[in-house]
Amino acid sequence: MVRLMDIGLERLKNIVVEMGDYSAKTVFLAIDSYINDQDLMEQLYISAQEIRKMQEEVSELAVEIIARYQPVASDLRFLKSCIDIAYGFSRFGRYAFDIAQVLRIFGKLTECDKKAVDDAGKHVKEMIKTSIEAFTEKNVEKAKKVKEMDVFIDKIYLNSLKRAAQVKENGIKCIVSEVLILRYLERIADHATYIADSTIYIVTGERTPKYTL
Repeated sequence: MVRLMDIGLERLKNIVVEMGDYSAKTVFLAIDSYINDQDLMEQLYISAQEIRKMQEEVSELAVEIIARYQPVASDLRFLKSCIDIAYGFSRFGRYAFDIAQVLRIFGKLTECDKKAVDDAGKHVKEMIKTSIEAFTEKNVEKAKKVKEMDVFIDKIYLNSLKRAAQVKENGIKCIVSEVLILRYLERIADHATYIADSTIYIVTGERTPKYTL
């Protein structure tokens, strides 16, 4: 027998999944715009705002379900995790906009070596896709895979910081823009990992430490 609350939970899940897909496309566009020297700041700002509105919709619906049906145990875990995951997706949108701002501030960066950002970007894209799949499928193994992938992004970011400390004056523009982009990608990766942690919590009830915001 289908509970009335189940209808609300399914609607909530669908909004979160839609939000995940939209935020993923926004991040992918931001990464590609940096690699290809395309100034898409206005477009990405609009996308970030839309994602923020979707986050508010998730929070309002979750609170409504809690107030109306007073869920317990696994249902309550799911509701809280949806709120947390929606926040993670909203940060994807914000960091995508931040990436676009870097290109607007520094201008064309065609002379820069973008290999580190390209490598990190591909890895982050895979992390985002896997974290969304983990949530959609309630797949703990995929969630754990995301957590393992986060180490790679941290390593690229730290290596870039080390290079920044040694760079000569004529390479400052390239290295500063690289460090900024990698920092945003590192934060996106952290939020993808937190989404994976929330998925594990939904399925198992086990919590892992939160990441700094």
